[in-house]
Amino acid sequence: MSSGTLRPKWATPTRLVVLSFALVIMIGTILLMLPVSSKSGASPRLIDAFFTAASAVCVTGLAVVNTAEFWSTFGQAVILALIQIGGLGLMIFATMHALVTGRRIGLRERMLLQEQTGQSRLSGLVSLAKRVIVATLVFELIGAVILGTVIGRTRNLSFAESFFQGVFHSVSAFCNAGFDILGDNLMGFQSNATVILTVSLLIIFGGIGFHVLVDLYVNRFRWNSLSLHSRLALRMSIILLVVGTVAFGALEWNNPGTLGPQGLKGKVLSAWFQSVTPRTAGFNSILEENLWAPAAFLTVILMFIGASPGGTGGGIKTTTFAVVARMVRASVEGGHDVTLEKRRLPQDVVSKAVAILLLALALVVASTMIVSGIEQKPFLDILFEVTSAFGTVGLSRGLTPTLSEASKLVLICTMFTGRVGPLSLAIALSRQRGNGGVRYPEERVTVG
Repeated sequence: MSSGTLRPKWATPTRLVVLSFALVIMIGTILLMLPVSSKSGASPRLIDAFFTAASAVCVTGLAVVNTAEFWSTFGQAVILALIQIGGLGLMIFATMHALVTGRRIGLRERMLLQEQTGQSRLSGLVSLAKRVIVATLVFELIGAVILGTVIGRTRNLSFAESFFQGVFHSVSAFCNAGFDILGDNLMGFQSNATVILTVSLLIIFGGIGFHVLVDLYVNRFRWNSLSLHSRLALRMSIILLVVGTVAFGALEWNNPGTLGPQGLKGKVLSAWFQSVTPRTAGFNSILEENLWAPAAFLTVILMFIGASPGGTGGGIKTTTFAVVARMVRASVEGGHDVTLEKRRLPQDVVSKAVAILLLALALVVASTMIVSGIEQKPFLDILFEVTSAFGTVGLSRGLTPTLSEASKLVLICTMFTGRVGPLSLAIALSRQRGNGGVRYPEERVTVG
């Protein structure tokens, strides 16, 4: 009898992927609860360890304690491992282990890998996993060398300290986590083009989606040879980055708490980085709590949209946003088909995009209402924090460390849902009954 036959009916690929993230969070919480994980040598509070582990595995970056000051080198190493596992997913690591040990990768493992990477076909998944691993190692190694060298030279660190700083921040950036062990995030490097641009590129490449990176490599960056998905993800990312940079520059140019005191170089770099980092990264070179309301709300919108599918970022994803926008346009123009570049999108893709958008909105609204009912804090700050949790971003207006345990638990649930995907979690928790092949008569209702 095959392993697939022995598998319980409830153990669908979606549920197993969701459970794998929950399992890693549990293990991470236990490790961070150890006295050796904190610099004081005392066992951290359960809620702090749980929140940190969830934030790391969900590659969010929201923190209830200062990562540089509270956690020991061991604790920081645990967080680093959780970020890497959370960014790539447990099935990528299981595939890597199978490849190293020479074990055959069966149908069940391929189905789990398909669910995690968001691919539509089972063919080519092992090859994709190999390329994901190689690409991750290459990007993170290059980033670690550059960041370690600059940070070490700037702060007069030893080789070992520079190496760890480089590796930690490179992994955190590529996995779109936003955790830092500098103590002040990237505030001290806001005018350092090498650091800002290196971190920016790591964030962009990590969040663009692994199949887009593979597509670019296989087709040698020839635009017309790329798949429709890759072209759409790249186009939407470029549009959001350009529009975001211009908008932040215009809105915050004279803000004395953000761009105002900086020179031209610093203003341009900060406006660019503020456009990049809401795409689920969480690093900051300016104080988010000092943003004026329009720029803060623009950040909320960018965090909600997030990165692209199949990468290390969160949010509803760039392609989801684009598909829904095209659907609205088609409805306004009276068309029946949703098209992109003279291609008709399948109805199930459009329906899935709408479902993701509505579930994500419902989650953000519900979480914001709950936290607002618990905390006596400004509404914009709460909305900012909740959206940052859902988009697995990690940007904060200084609210998270001050929250009650109940609100922290709400953010943990929001982070987890944002990482595994609201639709995937809904499918995992629901009973898949179907309609038995029955197709009911059609009848219209009035809408609008």
